[in-house]
Amino acid sequence: MVGPDQPRKVIHVDMDAFYASVEQRDHPELRGQPIAVGGSRERGVVAAASYEARRFGVRSAMPSVTARRKCPGLIFVKPRFDVYRSVSHQIRSIFAEYTPLIEPLSLDEAYLDVTENLKSMASATEIAEKIRARIRVETGLTASAGVSYNKFLAKMASDEDKPDGLFVITPGMGPAYVEALPVGKFHGIGPATQSKMEGLGIYTGSDLKARSLSYLQEHFGKVGPYYYWLARGIDERPVSADRVRKSIGAEATFGADIFTPEEARAVLEPLINKVWSYCESSTIRGRTATLKVKFSDFRQITRSRTIDDPVASRAILEGLVFALTEPLFPTSQGIRLLGVTVSSLEFDSAPRSGRQLLLPF
Repeated sequence: MVGPDQPRKVIHVDMDAFYASVEQRDHPELRGQPIAVGGSRERGVVAAASYEARRFGVRSAMPSVTARRKCPGLIFVKPRFDVYRSVSHQIRSIFAEYTPLIEPLSLDEAYLDVTENLKSMASATEIAEKIRARIRVETGLTASAGVSYNKFLAKMASDEDKPDGLFVITPGMGPAYVEALPVGKFHGIGPATQSKMEGLGIYTGSDLKARSLSYLQEHFGKVGPYYYWLARGIDERPVSADRVRKSIGAEATFGADIFTPEEARAVLEPLINKVWSYCESSTIRGRTATLKVKFSDFRQITRSRTIDDPVASRAILEGLVFALTEPLFPTSQGIRLLGVTVSSLEFDSAPRSGRQLLLPF
């Protein structure tokens, strides 16, 4: 049983530049080259970038034209989501040999609770090392891992030594690690919340820790207590293998505002791909499609459409999203963010031609 004398042992595994790394593995001529998965030279957005491209400042969700400007030699590669799902399933099978407590976050990352594991191994660090070695041998890919006593710190640790790294934050290190962390680095704190915190004089975990619970509740509402405990290195959320999702979504903020329906459709394509990829791999379907729009003045709106039967294909989802997009144009107000969400979820029990369904990593 987990308690003060036996802290939880959590591993966060994050594949390194997953989509791009798969493409470089399968196409030797792309190895060592700056590549962008998704988009094109003239339109669309980058779904993933290789580390060679990231050195030029290319990032996921960046408009293709911006990425091309930053890296003139950038090679655009069409995504192959069936391949990514298959590799993801292969990796998750490795996880399952060590623990049944696996919480997938996406195709390329997951939390594992190895406090009581199937190998009866005492060291979570050793388990993480073995998992990373297995992934390398069996898939030809690299993964970074973070090991700690809760989900927040395990997630933070996995970012410390990328790519192909392993970082451990022990219970003795946790509080001091969080105190020294800039709030902008906190997983779950986005640019808007960071700006609000800095406006209140909160720049680091130490500053956050100095604020009372009532103060954080007053300024941040129901998430205030979460920030209060995070500042102390405490995160009681369990690794939930059977967590129930209320929605599936993806969004992107653009380096330059968009003004035309053509631009909107181009940037929505990879978001629709990402949402549908999760729906298909997890056998979850939804009846409600929602479009999130944030304008250049930070005004935000959402538009939704619900149909009688669950969305059965990517084409149907795309049609719903594009229909929600049409009334936005023409517009004189630039759009800085678009998001796609599917909700009213249920499991699809229909057989899929007898093939094994791939679960998300």
